[in-house]
Amino acid sequence: MNLPNKLTLFRVILIPVFCVFMLVDITGDADKWIALAIFIIASLTDLLDGKIARKYNLVTDFGKFMDPLADKLLVCSAMILLVDLEKIPSWIVVIIIAREFIISGFRLIAVENGRVIAASYWGKFKTTFQMIMIILMIADIPALSVITTVIMYVALILTVVSLVDYLVKNKDVMSGEM
Repeated sequence: MNLPNKLTLFRVILIPVFCVFMLVDITGDADKWIALAIFIIASLTDLLDGKIARKYNLVTDFGKFMDPLADKLLVCSAMILLVDLEKIPSWIVVIIIAREFIISGFRLIAVENGRVIAASYWGKFKTTFQMIMIILMIADIPALSVITTVIMYVALILTVVSLVDYLVKNKDVMSGEM
């Protein structure tokens, strides 16, 4: 259990704490800011665990599996809560979550054939924009509403582009020609 894997597990542990502060009125107006801080900390662990793992050659099978899963859990949990709070349209979240299921299915098929498919730059851009979108939506600053909406649509476009890129680059996974 190296440092990157501990950061990944920490991110997973933060998810239910984040959800509580998003949904329950514990501290009044401070709840959203606490939830926002937790989300930002969890997002930063995503950035850190990968950098540390690559820099110090601490990449593990556990990390390859859990890191993307932890990211999906964090982002999808946040977006589902934002739908409940009427901050994001549900159809956008459905598209984003569908993309995650499709990619996860592809990765499972690839692994069964002895192949690990790394995240692409499109996927990394997508995740970055989704996290920025979530931060802006949680903060809910009226003066930034137009920027928030633009970021939401950019995140959606990157979600679709990264899916198409992934499917095209890995079409051999479904054909069995790996």
